[in-house]
Amino acid sequence: MKSSSDIRKIFLDYFQEKGHEVVSSSPLVPANDPTLLFTNAGMVQFKELFLGQETRSYNRAVTTQRCVRAGGKHNDLENVGYTARHHTFFEMLGNFSFGDYFKREAIQYAWEFLTVTLALPPEKLWITVFEDDDETADIWLNEIGVDPIRLSRIGAKDNFWSMGDTGPCGPCSEIFYDHGENVAGGPPGTPEEDGDRYIEIWNLVFMQFDRAADGTLSPLPSPSVDTGMGLERLSAVLQHVHNNYDIDLFQRLIKAIQDLSGTTDSSNTSLRVIADHIRSCAFMITDGVQPSNEGRGYVLRRIIRRAIRHGHKLGLKDDFFYKLVAPLVDEMGEAFPELTKAQPLVERALKQEETRFADTLDNGLKILEHAIDEMSDKEIPGETVFQLYDTYGFPIDLTADIARERGLTLDFAGFEREMEAQRTRARSASQFAGGLSDQVNIDGETNFCGYEKTREDATITSILVGGEHVDQLHDRQQGVIVLDRSPFYAESGGQAGDLGQISTDTANFDVTDTQKQGKAFTHIGVCENGSFKVGDSVTAHIDEHNRSDTALNHSATHLLHAALQQILGEH
Repeated sequence: MKSSSDIRKIFLDYFQEKGHEVVSSSPLVPANDPTLLFTNAGMVQFKELFLGQETRSYNRAVTTQRCVRAGGKHNDLENVGYTARHHTFFEMLGNFSFGDYFKREAIQYAWEFLTVTLALPPEKLWITVFEDDDETADIWLNEIGVDPIRLSRIGAKDNFWSMGDTGPCGPCSEIFYDHGENVAGGPPGTPEEDGDRYIEIWNLVFMQFDRAADGTLSPLPSPSVDTGMGLERLSAVLQHVHNNYDIDLFQRLIKAIQDLSGTTDSSNTSLRVIADHIRSCAFMITDGVQPSNEGRGYVLRRIIRRAIRHGHKLGLKDDFFYKLVAPLVDEMGEAFPELTKAQPLVERALKQEETRFADTLDNGLKILEHAIDEMSDKEIPGETVFQLYDTYGFPIDLTADIARERGLTLDFAGFEREMEAQRTRARSASQFAGGLSDQVNIDGETNFCGYEKTREDATITSILVGGEHVDQLHDRQQGVIVLDRSPFYAESGGQAGDLGQISTDTANFDVTDTQKQGKAFTHIGVCENGSFKVGDSVTAHIDEHNRSDTALNHSATHLLHAALQQILGEH
């Protein structure tokens, strides 16, 4: 049986022998397309080549591209773990021609790779072409020799690809694998095509037209080829399993989760969710994404918290998610050495986020259970969904995940009303943008204990929003918290202020800077979830790694200054 690593290498080697440049996977954060949340296809890094805006030393390329589909237009998150083939992270194998070969060679390469190199039975492969693409149909039927029974002509919805409303576009031809009569479903193009028997494994896109704003199609001067084949789907075919989670890539991760949790049923949905999510989360962090409340960072936070909740279902109440980075590196580090290099960073970020959410997960689940017990119908009230989101840090899709397991639905309209009410409150309460005016008066002083401690229990003595003293800081509000005691070092002597967290059982405040205001230390940042009041008892915890790095940088600066003075003089 070929391993997924073997299949990846065989694919790259095959096309390298056919004159293709082996190009490394680009990061998940697209460098050339600000409209795209994550890299979701192999062609993303070649977009300028296809548009004729860039030239390179090669006109044929082959890649294995890491991709994420979670958030934005392409979002598979809610289905992950419940179906055989939905993932937040997957690898796309692809070969590309930039004005070099076109339909005939692309089809010949695909057919030879599948039926000769991989020895798949030709009768198991079904083909679709765009309904008006007679050229492609003729190549499949008369040159490759595909049985007409196994070729379908499909409309533009599934078999015509475009980069956008205007620009390069063209017909595509898809190759499907027939899993056999014992699996429900019909051939592509039939009313039963949504079954699992016939599964698309490779899509060959022929970019031959330029679409104008009025819809007119003009032939491109240099037609190109963009293909994509999911490694996980191909591995399932070659390893004779019907479910992607049964391939070796996932089974070793699932085994690691079973070892941590003691779960014996390897088909447990939660095992599959966690195995999928560690892949997307680890690679997002490797590529520079950090958990946050906005954009890519919030997608990452949602996925991490969904994984933690499923770990909770397996009885994993202590931090566990970061422990899966090592087995993931063992599985994928050779193909993606950047993952191996980033392992300590990934583990640290996941552990920090897990610790932060674990504090509120149990309480939030209790609130949800109570609300479900009180329900008279099958819809969780919007007020409850909002409370879980606002106070306990439950992304709405996490609550929806729980509802799905119970056969319940969410009151999305009610949730949106609560969200809009909160936005209105926030707009009227704060225009805070960071920092404090020297004219703001803060009574009292902060006792600094950061030389001896990195974590300390303290009491909030003041809260400021927009430079004004207030009694309470709400979720998502920026502001300043002043404590009676603090381990946070306030900026002075050329050393930057500490970062970290101020937290209670139900709330978190992300400290992004620490400054001095008179004798008081001002902790500047944003309330990530929950709320804080003057007089609240809190725990203040600095980011120890950041403190260490800052101190080292500060010391290194002094050493550099001393060296420069010795060499260059006192001027």
